[in-house]
Amino acid sequence: MRIVMIHNRYQQSGGEDHVLRAETELLRARGHEVESVEENNDAIVRWTAAAKAAIDCVYSFASARSLGKLIDDFRPDVAHIHNFFPRLSPSVHYACHQAGVPVVQTLHNYRLLCPGATLFREGKVCEDCTRTMVPWPAIAHACYRDSRTASAAVANMLAIHRAVGTWTRTVSRFITPTEFARNKFIEGGLPAGRIAVKANFLSQDPGMGTGNGNYALFVGRLSQEKGLDTLLDAWRQLKARVPLKIVGEGPLAPMVKQAAAALPDVQWLGPRNHEEVLRLMADAALLVIPNHSYETFGMVAMEAFAVGLPVLASRLGALAELVRDGVTGKLFAAGSSEALAATVEWAITYPDELGAMRRNARLEFESRYTADANYSQLIRIYESARGDNRARKSEAK
Repeated sequence: MRIVMIHNRYQQSGGEDHVLRAETELLRARGHEVESVEENNDAIVRWTAAAKAAIDCVYSFASARSLGKLIDDFRPDVAHIHNFFPRLSPSVHYACHQAGVPVVQTLHNYRLLCPGATLFREGKVCEDCTRTMVPWPAIAHACYRDSRTASAAVANMLAIHRAVGTWTRTVSRFITPTEFARNKFIEGGLPAGRIAVKANFLSQDPGMGTGNGNYALFVGRLSQEKGLDTLLDAWRQLKARVPLKIVGEGPLAPMVKQAAAALPDVQWLGPRNHEEVLRLMADAALLVIPNHSYETFGMVAMEAFAVGLPVLASRLGALAELVRDGVTGKLFAAGSSEALAATVEWAITYPDELGAMRRNARLEFESRYTADANYSQLIRIYESARGDNRARKSEAK
């Protein structure tokens, strides 16, 4: 099978980039031919550049021409879109559709429902733009790059493509990594019968860790939606001394740095590469994910499971689906530092239960998140997309 992978990179797309690379390597290792079409958003820094890119995001003739030529030369069986926004634009959908190539699209974030892509605003979950054809609330609140001009352009793109039915006309199969995300997109108007659930995976198995470091770990972007305030407040309340290592960078780095200087058990390690993160996870006793926002998946939770690391996570969004309460970790009320502190206290008070969770976390990885399990699911989705495409062509004759 020949597959063309289509992806628009951006500054915070680390998880998406990982999935793209992993799937590309997986397919090539099993004898498939894969070509990649990629753009990069890193040059969009100033709001003026962001506004221009957002205006162009409605339809890029250059992207359509470039992809059309590749399709003519490569003749793919399937096009797999990971991200099109903003520089590739939905023109890539139409280039594939017009060439008769079935499209599979992975929904890594909530961009089709929310101009900001996160369903999060002003410290809490926001679904205002999912209830209207034109997502005008995002314009009022400057949800895309803190610019009303750029937000208006993104809202315009979504409104136009909702109105003309781009997603239902051109996409044969959507992929969401969790049932929670699937249900959100169904609520937002995507056809349920075309949305398949396929979890992300790790291409390389890091093996079971020891957990001998006796510390808790946070890994993620240092931003409001990740619940850093809840995390740090919980550590201020802990009665027991539990070392906390924080890995990541982002807009809340000054707050984290200040807390690390004031709290003797908190250490900020800054950014770390993937290998270093896995080593830290292998030695940790707990991974803490105190999100205030919905996730479509939760890459760090899956990576934790791979090394047998139990996860303490907010009972919110996809995390409440990924972490089985009392089995692979513990869930606590989102936004409650008191609940998180109590959960940490419980975890260190019952080491036998925590040890059982370590074993269960590793078994969860082995059963759901390996390359072999993922490959069979991905090929079934591709084949179903091709079958639907053939059926539509037959009906059109």
